[in-house]
Amino acid sequence: MTQQLRGDWLELVTARGCTIRVLKAASPRARQLRLTVTPNGARVSYPRGMRSGQVYAFLRSQAGWLERKLNELNLVTKPTRALHVGTPTEFTLRGESTALHWAEGPYPKVEAREGQVTLVIPRPNTRALPVARGLLAMHLEGLIRRDVSRWLALYVPQLGLAPASIRVRSMKSLWGSLDTRDRINLDLALALAPPAALRYVVVHELCHLKERNHSARFWAQVERLLPGWEAQRDWLRQHGAPLKYELDRLVADIAD
Repeated sequence: MTQQLRGDWLELVTARGCTIRVLKAASPRARQLRLTVTPNGARVSYPRGMRSGQVYAFLRSQAGWLERKLNELNLVTKPTRALHVGTPTEFTLRGESTALHWAEGPYPKVEAREGQVTLVIPRPNTRALPVARGLLAMHLEGLIRRDVSRWLALYVPQLGLAPASIRVRSMKSLWGSLDTRDRINLDLALALAPPAALRYVVVHELCHLKERNHSARFWAQVERLLPGWEAQRDWLRQHGAPLKYELDRLVADIAD
């Protein structure tokens, strides 16, 4: 088993080639290492100042238990092929398997039709991979903004409040947030999820314009705008982690 630190996450690659992503959290109150697994994923807490080697050793000692628990929750990510210019692959887009193809052309662009996305890259191009990742990121953001604009027109009049702006970017662990300037932030990986899941996140953050908490009043507001929202929240908890890995594979070097 190998491991790699990425920001606030620890990635473990098992001997079978599966990837386990563990949220690492140093705590001044922690007295010992503690590993927990929930539908939101795995988390290791450890005393502030503890050496990373000790954390690695602890996770390795718990690897079997950790992989078993995450498999029960369908949270272990299967190995995926790295993105290579000119090599066709598949990825999930709006909840559906989508073929990714490559073509040459005078200028970079995305050609999309049902079940297929083609990246057109000029040749020769020494920066073909970054260009391809940038094209994909813009395409994914465009899909999100198209849906969001339609839903804002529906829900803003019902809510009586509107966000200052919509920002779409790669987010490490969250799906969305509302900042102090009333700007809604959405995770770029939501373009890979079914539109209903994206819709739930948008409504969730819109409702924070009225209730800046997760009180009963907040959830009542979500229910009023989007009855049955629990199914989409549960879908993201059960299936969301692989989408964040997929986004890393597609746009890793340009993600914000």
